[in-house]
Amino acid sequence: MVIVVFRSRMRPDADLATVEALGARMYELGSAMPGFVSYKDFAAEDGETLTLVEFETEEQLLAWRNHPEHLEVQARARDEFFSEYAITVSEPRRSYHFNQPDGRVETLGAS
Repeated sequence: MVIVVFRSRMRPDADLATVEALGARMYELGSAMPGFVSYKDFAAEDGETLTLVEFETEEQLLAWRNHPEHLEVQARARDEFFSEYAITVSEPRRSYHFNQPDGRVETLGAS
């Protein structure tokens, strides 16, 4: 699994309706890519947004990153929408989850 953490801030003059429409298209396109696992957006009170994206492999993530339509929107976002952003790509060392029926379950790594 490969996890992308995308932190960003919008420019004050960004056309938010266009950002929303392009975001919906990118989700449609990205979620149909081989290896796509999940996508979640979060917004902080200070205006920063955090997006978490998961792909099964690095190669599948790179295919998404380099998709021609995605490349066009990336360039447009730098020119028109974002005042700043930072991207971190990582692979988990350890993973576990908890739920009432099963308790804590390790899914990756040592206990």
